[in-house]
Amino acid sequence: MKFLDKAKIHIKAGDGGNGAASFRREKYIEFGGPNGGDGGRGGDVVFRAVPNVNTLIDYRFKTNFAAERGQNGMGRMRTGYSGETLVLPVPTGTVILSENEEIEYADLDTDGMEYVAARGGNGGWGNLHFKSPTNRAPKQANDGLPGEERTVVLRLKLIADIGLVGFPNAGKSTLLSAVTSARPKIANYAFTTLNPQLGVMYAHNREFVMVDLPGLIEGAHTGVGLGDRFLGHAERTKMILHVIDGTEEDWTARYAAIRHEIDSYGGGLIGKPEIVVINKIDAIEKDDLKARMDAFKKSFGRKKKPQIVMISAAGHIGLDELTSVVEQGMTNDK
Repeated sequence: MKFLDKAKIHIKAGDGGNGAASFRREKYIEFGGPNGGDGGRGGDVVFRAVPNVNTLIDYRFKTNFAAERGQNGMGRMRTGYSGETLVLPVPTGTVILSENEEIEYADLDTDGMEYVAARGGNGGWGNLHFKSPTNRAPKQANDGLPGEERTVVLRLKLIADIGLVGFPNAGKSTLLSAVTSARPKIANYAFTTLNPQLGVMYAHNREFVMVDLPGLIEGAHTGVGLGDRFLGHAERTKMILHVIDGTEEDWTARYAAIRHEIDSYGGGLIGKPEIVVINKIDAIEKDDLKARMDAFKKSFGRKKKPQIVMISAAGHIGLDELTSVVEQGMTNDK
C-alpha cells in the first residue's frame, strides 16, 4: 500500500429536510387543521481515528464527501428521518487542519477518538408549528437549514516513541531491521528509504515503537533532496536517535548539518532527548575510530555532550548496549 501522509478533501454535512404544509382531512371528522411534520436533521461528518492503518491513501483519489440529507416532513405530524452520520476513518495520529493549514481543528492521537468536522442542518418546521388562535390554517412551512461545508487538510503524524534521523546511507534502515522485526528496503544508494518505516523494539519486557525517517541532507529545510516534511513524524516521539556513518571523516560536520536541519524545521524536535549512534564501527581501524571519537567529543567544548553509543547494525555489534541506553533514556523521560 502506498504511503500518503497528507491529503486535502472537501466535506459537506447533510442539509435539513423541509417541513411539510399539510392539513387533516378525514371523513366523519368534524374539525381538521394543520398536521405538517418537521423535516429531519442532516447527517454530520465525523473523523474517527482507527488503529492498524498508517496511511491516508483512501483520500488520494476521492476528495469530496457528503453526509446524507434529512428527509422532508410529512402529513399526519410525521417527522422525516435524520440523515445518517458520515464517519470517515483516518489513521491514529491524524491532525485535522484548515484549508490554509493555519488552524488546527483536532489532533486524533488516540484510537477511537472522534471529531465532528461538519454538523448537519436542522430540519424545517411543518405548518403545525405556525397554528395560532388568529391563524387556524397556516400554509407556511420552513425549509431545512443547509449543512456545514468546508475544505480541510489531513496530515498524518505517526505515533512512535523513537525517531531515527541522519544522512542517507547512515544505516538507519539496517539499524531498524536489526533491533525490530521490520524489514525495510536496504540498498547501497542514497534515499533508499522514501517513506517512514515503523518497527517495535523490545527491551526487558518493554516495547518501543521506532520510526525510520527518510534521510536528510544539507538544505533539506529549503526543499533539497526529499525535503524535511517527514520530520513531522518525529514530532510525537520522546527520543531521537541520531545515526552517523562512522566511515565518514568528519563526524562533527555531519552532526552539525543534521542538527541545523532539525532546528530549521522546528516543531520542538531540537529539544528532544537525543542519543548519537555511531554506526559501521566494524569498518574502521581502531586508531582511526579513537581519533575520530576524540575529535567529535572535543567539538562540543563546554556544551553538554549527547550520549554516544558505537555500534555496527549490520554486524550486530553494540546493539545490547544501545537497547539498554534507550530503555534508560525512555524511563528517565517519564
